[in-house]
Amino acid sequence: MKQLIKRLKEDQKLQEIIAYLFFGGMTTVVNFITFFLARRLFGWNLVISNTLSWIFSVLFAFATNKKWVFKSKTTSSRHFFSELSKFFFYRIVSFGIDMGCMLLFVDAIDMKEFWAKLITQIIIVIANYVFSKFFIFTQKNT
Repeated sequence: MKQLIKRLKEDQKLQEIIAYLFFGGMTTVVNFITFFLARRLFGWNLVISNTLSWIFSVLFAFATNKKWVFKSKTTSSRHFFSELSKFFFYRIVSFGIDMGCMLLFVDAIDMKEFWAKLITQIIIVIANYVFSKFFIFTQKNT
């Protein structure tokens, strides 16, 4: 157990993955809560509910990914806005994946919304990690 704790303290990549999974999980919670509140409480349709949940989760994810996951410290407003614009661009890409999966699973396959949202979010978390790690929060921006 002591070696595991020591490894966690020393291994930056492992810390990054654990932080991403934690905050990715929290982003998923934000996404789920927003989606189901919009659907059940307000009775909004699937597209509006999914769009709203996407907006809230992207805002949450940018703040947490920048500060705690990838520990990006931009040195100028230009670099900050570069990260922000890349982040939103790739989140729009993942939103397309998200919406496509939800429509496919719910409308075409007739899957229950909960399971469709869960499977979709797993796909999105993986895609967003790849986008953030390799295209958004890169060393050249810090």
